[in-house]
Amino acid sequence: MTKIQLKAQARDITGKKVKQGRRKGLIPAVVYGNKVKPKNVWVNYVDFNKVYKNAGESTLIELDAQGDAKSSVLIHEVQNDPITGNFSHIDFFQVRMDQKLETEVPLEFIGESGAVKSLGGVLIKSIDAIPVSCLPADLPPKIDVDISKLATFNDSIKIGDLKISEKVTVQIEPETVVANVIPPRS
Repeated sequence: MTKIQLKAQARDITGKKVKQGRRKGLIPAVVYGNKVKPKNVWVNYVDFNKVYKNAGESTLIELDAQGDAKSSVLIHEVQNDPITGNFSHIDFFQVRMDQKLETEVPLEFIGESGAVKSLGGVLIKSIDAIPVSCLPADLPPKIDVDISKLATFNDSIKIGDLKISEKVTVQIEPETVVANVIPPRS
């Protein structure tokens, strides 16, 4: 797994004065974690946008805050401007590589269902993310759900049917239905 890297710089400005940095194409952010003193940083808007599209909120990022040691972080929360939709603030959670963490991993539905294509059924996605527990290095960026296995209206895909590494503990019952197809209304 390749590490995604993001550069950051220390930030002394807080409060309403961060608008000046935003005008320069910077996003104010904070890095915090278990037994870690919170640090205020600036992140380049364009660089973060690329990283966020690739990493999402369940991939480890190597944050290079100039002057500090590189740290492994997860994007914990992203705030957007309500009018422009641009990023306005980021919370990075610094993880310890030797401690398990609990988070949600998004599901990616791939393939084409025969029950939808041939029988005109409607695909029902019951959940779109799975709560998991694992070491940060074992955290998958996404879990694929192959819906081509749904050939009839009686078929369903459950948590237990998904291909998930043994190093990852799923925090939900294996009999939980992820996706199924219902007949069309007549």
